[in-house]
Parts: sequence; structure tokens; C-alpha cells
Amino acid sequence: MSFHPTRTVSLMAALVALSGQAEPAAPRYQLVWADEFDRDGLPDATKWSWDTHANKAGWYNNELQYYAADRAENARVENGRLIITARRESLTDRPDHGGQRYTSARLITKGKAEWTYGMIEVRAKLPCGKGSWPAIWMLGATANWPDGGEIDIMEHVGKTPGDVFGTIHTRSTAGTYGNGGKIRVEDTCTAFHDYQIVWTPDAISFAVDGKAYHRYRNAGSGAAQWPFDQPQYLLLNLAIGGAMGGEVDDAIFPIRFEIDHVRVYQRK
Repeated sequence: MSFHPTRTVSLMAALVALSGQAEPAAPRYQLVWADEFDRDGLPDATKWSWDTHANKAGWYNNELQYYAADRAENARVENGRLIITARRESLTDRPDHGGQRYTSARLITKGKAEWTYGMIEVRAKLPCGKGSWPAIWMLGATANWPDGGEIDIMEHVGKTPGDVFGTIHTRSTAGTYGNGGKIRVEDTCTAFHDYQIVWTPDAISFAVDGKAYHRYRNAGSGAAQWPFDQPQYLLLNLAIGGAMGGEVDDAIFPIRFEIDHVRVYQRK
């Protein structure tokens, strides 16, 4: 499907579920940015960058992967989908290699596309297997973590297949597991689902396929609790192990995180 900047959509089912508004009051939204992954090859460089900045030092949360750049074996577009693949291998010839025994990819829109408010929808099929940790998330573009805030649209770990998490992290939640919720999606590793947020000045609401399961409200107490009046950029990655991913079963590799589309809507 091609991206049409002037296209408007009602998004009624998701918006009603997420906002709690009566259907006639659900606002109309306009598609402002999308990647439909309709051109085979490496990810579109006008939309995505390869994030490799912590390879040498090691990634956060005790994660075990090396994020490769410009490598189709770890991220490619094929048959209308972005496929992020994690593999059991060591790229010891790369100058930023930090001793990792697994490769994967982390794609970001930082510096290319950032948004304040809107509805974000990512349709994806997730990998399973112990040690897998795919994520669809956002980070503040104008301040470092945690002051810029973090919106985890979707996190899933293979040791508990089917449990999908949506979480907020801010300065006020630092030192905790964040403010989040969970929904059960039995076939998340065998079928595609729409992972969504609606982000307004008042709240950020999380849903899968239009079914809301968590809402984080703006308490009006300041930036420590609500840094979300500033732009955020999007990240797609497949981490291995770490604090959330846990023990890794080497028999699972290679594993694939498949993304059918990424769409961002804002109020008309």
C-alpha cells in the first residue's frame, strides 16, 4: 500500500477504545508518515537509521546482541515486510564488535521523523523462544533518558509467549519497572497484530487490534511525570537476553521479527 499524505481516516474502533469517547466525538486523524515496506532491499535510508552506538561498550539491561548496520542478514525488506533477524554468530571483524555472540538490528527514525501526539500503529508478527525480546518503542528527541521519556508501544519476551506489555518510563518512574500494563495475545508469534498507542496532551493509551489495555494520564505535575509534550522518535529492534529477555536458548536461532507496516496519524 502506498503512502498518501492527504489521506484521512476515522480509525473509529481504535480511537473509541483508546480514548473512551463516544463514537461521534472520536476525532478524525490524518496519515502523516508511514512505511509500507513495498520496496525490497535494505530499509529505506530516508526513513530509518541503523543504531549501533553501544556495540563496543555493550548494550543496556545486560543485553547480549550486536546490532549490525547495512547488513541484509539482520534487517531487510522482502515481499512487503521488514524482517529483522537475530542470529547466533560473532562478527569479530567489525571494529565496534564488543564480544557479542549474537547479531540483530535496531532501526530508528531519530533525526528523520519525530512526532508530538498522534496515533502510532505497527502491524507485526513477533518471534518466540527463550531469550528473544522484540520491541516497538519511542524515545524523547530533545532530552536524554529518562528526562525525555520512553513509550514502549510493545514489548514481548519469548519465555512468556503471548504476554504483550505496554509501558511508560519517565524521570518520575526511574528506578522502577515503569508504569505499564499487559494484555494476552495467544497467537502473537504466529499471526500479525496491530500494536497501537493514542497519544494526546491528556494521556497515552495502549491497545492491540483496537482493544485498549492500559492508559497513562498526564497528572499536570510537571516534566518529571509528563515529558510527553515534546517530540519522540520511533525504534524497532530485536534484543537478545538481558534483564527482561532472560536466559537464552541457542536452539531458537535464527529468529525473525516481521513488520508489515508502520503508520503515524495526527489530528486533522
